[in-house]
Amino acid sequence: MPKRILQGTVTSAKNDQTVTVSVERRFTHPVLKKTIRKSKKYRAHDEQNTFKEGDSVRIIECAPRSKTKRWEVVTA
Repeated sequence: MPKRILQGTVTSAKNDQTVTVSVERRFTHPVLKKTIRKSKKYRAHDEQNTFKEGDSVRIIECAPRSKTKRWEVVTA
């Protein structure tokens, strides 16, 4: 099974080797036919602490790194 790749914006880089990435998805409501924006936060592994708040990044699934980290940053 292929690993999922998501694109989002770094919302927090305060922890060591960890960034919080907010990923937004858009879809049409089935009844109202209105475009809805929903966002979800993922904690991703950042080995060298290279990313800062506001950076646009891509994250990929990986084996669990800690209790909350299941993703790692691929590129900016």
